[in-house]
Amino acid sequence: MTRILGFACQWCAYKAIDLAGQLKLTYPDSIRIVRVPCSGRVDAELILSAFKEGFDGVFVAGCPENECHYRCGNVYAERRVKILKSMLHSMNIEPTRLEFVGISSSDAPGFVRFARMFHERIEKLGKRW
Repeated sequence: MTRILGFACQWCAYKAIDLAGQLKLTYPDSIRIVRVPCSGRVDAELILSAFKEGFDGVFVAGCPENECHYRCGNVYAERRVKILKSMLHSMNIEPTRLEFVGISSSDAPGFVRFARMFHERIEKLGKRW
């Protein structure tokens, strides 16, 4: 079974994920969510450790542009993911296995769409091991 790990900002993305549950919207069982204080706190070491532990895909879900509770944590997170993606090939990891997404706290359907799309992408790539 495909294993995906998502790091979700507690202020926006995690609230959207929680709302999805309240609305009985479903996303793939392959996805495990870790709530973080801010997407900007998710560093490269944390992302790489998820791959090392056997996850097939990783995403960082932060606040949408100009909506970060900490002003620019989402900008740092998106930039960090972009830089890390450019380095993944040298580690024998396809860059498309990593993604940043900005999700508003009220956009449960948007999160579910993203989760399904990301799951399908990772399924097509297959298991990493």
